[in-house]
Amino acid sequence: MLSYIVQRLVESLLVLVLMSFLIFGLIGLMPGDPIDLMISANPDLTPQDAERLRALHGLDQPIVTRYGNWLGAALQGDFGYSRLFSQPVMEILLPRLGNTVILMGISFVLALAIAIPAGILAALRPRTWLDGTVNMIAFAGISIPPFWLAILLIIAFAVLLGWLPAGGMPPADGGVGAYLLHLALPVATLTLASVGGLIRFMRASMMEALRQDYVRTARAKGLSTRDVVVGHAMRNAMIPVVTILALSFGTLFSGALITETMFGWLGMGKTIYDSIMGNDYNLAMIGLLLATVTTLLANVLADLAYAWLDPRIRYR
Repeated sequence: MLSYIVQRLVESLLVLVLMSFLIFGLIGLMPGDPIDLMISANPDLTPQDAERLRALHGLDQPIVTRYGNWLGAALQGDFGYSRLFSQPVMEILLPRLGNTVILMGISFVLALAIAIPAGILAALRPRTWLDGTVNMIAFAGISIPPFWLAILLIIAFAVLLGWLPAGGMPPADGGVGAYLLHLALPVATLTLASVGGLIRFMRASMMEALRQDYVRTARAKGLSTRDVVVGHAMRNAMIPVVTILALSFGTLFSGALITETMFGWLGMGKTIYDSIMGNDYNLAMIGLLLATVTTLLANVLADLAYAWLDPRIRYR
């Protein structure tokens, strides 16, 4: 198992290096650069000044040379400065990464807490009113766009009822209560947007597991429905669901981009969006790489969860 984990981490590192080169190249191909923005802000700059500034910042070099310089500095812990905030990139990203982890983590746990029981109940009573109700709720969650759902929640709970703030970050001296109030609507949006698909996958996987011979044998032995579902079917039914959960991390992160933008939540999604729109190359680069690391780690953890759910799975 240890050798497999090391192998997967090495593979993830190689993927991360490849992605860093692709992201760096794509950002470098974007129209405009910081020097162009300086020229537009200061009409007194001459073309000679612009060329001198590009040479000073290394922007006149080939893309491979620029990537090598960036990678060498990154390996030494120097990720550059943000042009928009005039601060080191990591000093900006780490607090906002924490905000996104809290937002995504709570939404992820709530979605699982709703989807797993709902999917199991629907699978145990197929083609009944309960199954139809769960399916209708799941299809509604899949069909509603996150930005429209966010607008509806703002109108309902912030404008009409006035129970929750419409968006923004809590004040520094507001305490835990203010933080939770500002977090409520973004968490509800992400949870409702992701729970529908998880319910459908859990229902389909559980229905498939309940058709297996070992479940029929367990029922023939006189085991209760709870023992059959929890002790036999659920662990096997969770294996494909774990795969979907690992793949959904990237989707959840993009959903967090929309949700954070709609609610003004200072997380990674909104930061990456603002950095790209503002041509803040260093901030966008590290932000996208952190999103890549999150997705890679989610897939490694999914592989480890397979062995925990099914003892027959061995990594050698």
